[in-house]
Amino acid sequence: MRYAMAVDTKKCVGCSDCVVACQTENNVPIGYCRDWIVEVTDGTYPQLELEHRSERCNHCENSPCVRCCPTGASHYSDGGTVMVTKNKCIGCGACIASCPYDARYTHPEGYVDKCTFCLHRVKKGQQPACVAVCPTKCMYFGDLDDPNSDVSRVIKKRKYKTLIPEAGTNPQLYFLI
Repeated sequence: MRYAMAVDTKKCVGCSDCVVACQTENNVPIGYCRDWIVEVTDGTYPQLELEHRSERCNHCENSPCVRCCPTGASHYSDGGTVMVTKNKCIGCGACIASCPYDARYTHPEGYVDKCTFCLHRVKKGQQPACVAVCPTKCMYFGDLDDPNSDVSRVIKKRKYKTLIPEAGTNPQLYFLI
């Protein structure tokens, strides 16, 4: 089992519903976020292209944050998700510094926090909160090892990219292009 997410950059409108759903579902403190919207403009005027991306932890198969954590607080969990056990975290920030995606932050209570793919919801058969609320249905989640999962089907039929592939992290967050 390998959980993954795909975001359709042609359908995402940058509304931030995913960000608010995550903050609400996971009791993320005001001023912090586990996911965010990126707007990228590419090209030369007047031939410009605009891309919206809902970004978060990439739940990498080769996670530098897991390798560098001195206490084991950062670890792999069900479906290859990268998790943080907050009572093991000493807040040293090594994982923050090692993440090429800027996907972690120090929670006001002193531990490092990040996206969990809403594993607590997934274990109940639900979609991550961000996927469940998306008004354009641009987000796909599931098990890459299951050829019938939403994410497997969409990345088989669409072109996609990952961010910073040269980092060698093998991210499990795909952007459909």
